[in-house]
Amino acid sequence: MTNELKKEAKGKKAEFQKVKPASEGKTTVIHVARTAKVVKGGKRFGFRALVVVGDGNGKVGVAIGKANQVQLAIGKAEVHARKNMITFPVVGDTIPHEVIGKFGAASVWMKPAAPGTGVIAGAGVRLVFEAAGIKDVLARSLGSNNPCNLVYATLEALKMLKNKETVNVIRGKVKAEEEAPKAEEKPAAEVAAN
Repeated sequence: MTNELKKEAKGKKAEFQKVKPASEGKTTVIHVARTAKVVKGGKRFGFRALVVVGDGNGKVGVAIGKANQVQLAIGKAEVHARKNMITFPVVGDTIPHEVIGKFGAASVWMKPAAPGTGVIAGAGVRLVFEAAGIKDVLARSLGSNNPCNLVYATLEALKMLKNKETVNVIRGKVKAEEEAPKAEEKPAAEVAAN
């Protein structure tokens, strides 16, 4: 009886991991690697999956999942990617400005492109842009070609992107513009009172 319950619990757990979370977005598998652990009886094989999830409108997440089966590894990675999604500004179909992202030994340089240029980037970086909804961008790998580090470097670069309004607030230009009209309104009110 207890053995049957244990088997049932394991089955339910496996089914739970296969069930996709109800959320919008496109899931793409970037890379799957087979790993081996040497144990007393021989080798124990496992799988590592790198997955990107994006909504096609400036929101994207990347994660790695590990398991004994490919589908379980992909499922785990997808769940982690959805939990850790980032949002970045999009100008039309491109990014707002030039930026370099670094992760480990990998560096990714990216620059906004004119409409109709397309995504000019390497394999992993291209999949991140497509999931995020970027259609025109120039990108170049400047360091390691490890797919995991390249994708995470791309994510770091996307985190650094800022739109014009955010930069103006940081520089204090928006406050100065708001104060200027108020200064003009005060004399007009005083003139009306006199």
